[in-house]
Amino acid sequence: MQPAGSDGWGGGARAAVAAVLLLAGIGLGGCSISLSDLPLGSSDETRAKEPDAFPAVNDLPTGREETAMAPAERTKIESELIAARERQAAVAAAPPPPAKK
Repeated sequence: MQPAGSDGWGGGARAAVAAVLLLAGIGLGGCSISLSDLPLGSSDETRAKEPDAFPAVNDLPTGREETAMAPAERTKIESELIAARERQAAVAAAPPPPAKK
């Protein structure tokens, strides 16, 4: 006589069946299409209109509100960047400190 609740399936067999069903469900789910790609029918007006991702060919960008950078400010920033690059190059060229024992 079998114990109550036992149907003859071993624990390993149940786990194998569950794993197969899970993998089959994942595999079949990957073949499905998303609901947003389905057509809505004859009236597409119910779907929200999305703005175009790219501007039209002849559309020009709006004018700038701010003026461009002054030449003196540009040279100052360039010299700061060059100085930072030289500092980093000097640190990178220095030999590494000896390893602690």
